[in-house]
Amino acid sequence: MNLFVKWFMTALAVLIAGYIIPGVEIGGLWAALWVAVFLGVFNMILKPILFILTLPVNVLTLGLFTFVINALLVLLTSSIIQGFYVNGLFPAILFSIVLSVFGYMLNQFIRKTKDDSYGSGRHGGGRNSIEGEVIK
Repeated sequence: MNLFVKWFMTALAVLIAGYIIPGVEIGGLWAALWVAVFLGVFNMILKPILFILTLPVNVLTLGLFTFVINALLVLLTSSIIQGFYVNGLFPAILFSIVLSVFGYMLNQFIRKTKDDSYGSGRHGGGRNSIEGEVIK
């Protein structure tokens, strides 16, 4: 269930980023869902390999080359998914930054709602935040 919620939230972030950034076009919800899938797979498989291969450049640029790696993955996704178009490297960099920010905010929202539903003291347990003792 949590995987589907994150997938849909990432697709929502893709739609928002595509709406905000000029040079990025998204054909609709289905294209955004496929973009979310492909970016997730590419980030899981290709990004670590590319990061290790470009480690000297990343060290020299103090990690800023990671933005270029993310942009290249976005451009690769754009070349595969019909209905998702990115018109160059700079819009791809902006898209990856906006997607990262929205993804972070959505993950914090999901984490907060998860913590609120499981961690409150009125459900019969928890820790006192001042002294660290268990409340019953």
